[in-house]
Amino acid sequence: MSTATQTITAENVIRLFPDVNPSLAGAHKVPQDDRDLAGYDEEQIRLMEEVCIVLDENDVPIGSASKKVCHLMKNIDEGLLHRAFSVFLFNSDNQLLLQQRASEKITFPDMWTNTCCSHPLGIPGETGSELSEAVQGVRRAAQRKLDQELGIQAKQVPLDDFRFLTRIHYKAPSDGKWGEHEIDYILIIKADVDHQANPNEVRDAKYVSQDELKSMFQDSSLKFTPWFKLICNTMLFEWWNHLDTDLDRYTNETQIRRM
Repeated sequence: MSTATQTITAENVIRLFPDVNPSLAGAHKVPQDDRDLAGYDEEQIRLMEEVCIVLDENDVPIGSASKKVCHLMKNIDEGLLHRAFSVFLFNSDNQLLLQQRASEKITFPDMWTNTCCSHPLGIPGETGSELSEAVQGVRRAAQRKLDQELGIQAKQVPLDDFRFLTRIHYKAPSDGKWGEHEIDYILIIKADVDHQANPNEVRDAKYVSQDELKSMFQDSSLKFTPWFKLICNTMLFEWWNHLDTDLDRYTNETQIRRM
């Protein structure tokens, strides 16, 4: 999961990837006869047209590219990097809401992961070059995706209740064709919510305690997304222990953690 590549600069990215639009505006239509996506679920193919924010290695937006372009390993291995977020939602009993990704997902299907993990889009309100602006953008994206994936209404997860902790830069393959290379914004929110999974996105969802999650990790029949395992193995349980005491000491970190 090393992030070692050639230096990721705007000049290099624009030169290497003609599919990257130097603007954040506009859509990236996936051709109907796209062989990379042949055989996948129709709705998931449509979502591959979403516009991700392409970055340099310091999290400065360069432009935009389709979700498909950003997740092809051949592009990732040449340094294509995009912005993402991971939400960890805890209830009033300090249990963490997990989801199991749907079998229809193109990347990391059927794997257990944190509450919600996705991408801010290259659209007004979800972009940003300065950290404070980017954090507000990923909060809006998180609110949007919690509704789309888990049916959690925005009023139950107000923007200001999402606490930004840090950013991680990681790279991980899903299979031979697809993978992730992201600067991932970590958000924690504590809320009691009503949820109903979108079956095209989420196969299962459940709350777990720390001990229950650690037991899941011991079950060899279960698979977990690489970013979730990275966060769990380095930071999550420490944050979890401080949810109700001094979590503020971990928030608003400015340095990007390179994993």
